[in-house]
Amino acid sequence: MKYLGMICLAVATISGSSMARAADVQIIAQNPVIELSISEQVDSLPDTATFSTGVETKASTATQALRDNSRQAKMMIDKLKSIGVAEKDIQTTGINLNADYKYDRASETNRFVGYRVSNQVQVVVRDIDKLGTILDALVSSGGATNLSGPYFSIDDDSTVTQLARERALTKGRDQAEAYATASGYTGVRVLSIAEGISNNAPRPIPAVRMMNEESVPVAPGQVGTRVNLNITYEMTR
Repeated sequence: MKYLGMICLAVATISGSSMARAADVQIIAQNPVIELSISEQVDSLPDTATFSTGVETKASTATQALRDNSRQAKMMIDKLKSIGVAEKDIQTTGINLNADYKYDRASETNRFVGYRVSNQVQVVVRDIDKLGTILDALVSSGGATNLSGPYFSIDDDSTVTQLARERALTKGRDQAEAYATASGYTGVRVLSIAEGISNNAPRPIPAVRMMNEESVPVAPGQVGTRVNLNITYEMTR
């Protein structure tokens, strides 16, 4: 029996995806094959939080609205830096200038009232224990007018990914060997493996981290790192 397979590795993450491929290879299988889909997840505490924040200003002219917004955005960014957020972890994601209208019920029309400017930034916090204090400071003294997030993650998930991969490989081999034994064979050999990796949303845990009574309560939960394997085995004697 000829089993034509392509050995490939596919890795997908929350921030994007990448693909590494080997050339097509022809694998000769003399015995029946087993195709399994195996998933293993390792839960761990996140060490990084990402959120969006920004400022919005209004004025009668576009120039004034932009100037007011620029001053307020600078104050917000300076506040982030002063409370320990590294400059490389602050990124502007959008500056928008739009005409501002107000609905006039009497005339049932939208009446032009000026301009609206918003400036949004994305912030990465690498010490989650400080997240609540940072959020509070942004609103109370940093001039922020909106917050979105946070999203929790693991900065370097290579260790937990490897652990999930090893567990998935072990589970796959155990299942394949069980099939082989039940079919009168003595073992298996791997013909191909395709891998997918995903980071799942945090799983809530009871603990709530607070720096002090004034900070925003933050419950980081746990982040699940899941490895999905599609493995093809040949039964052997």
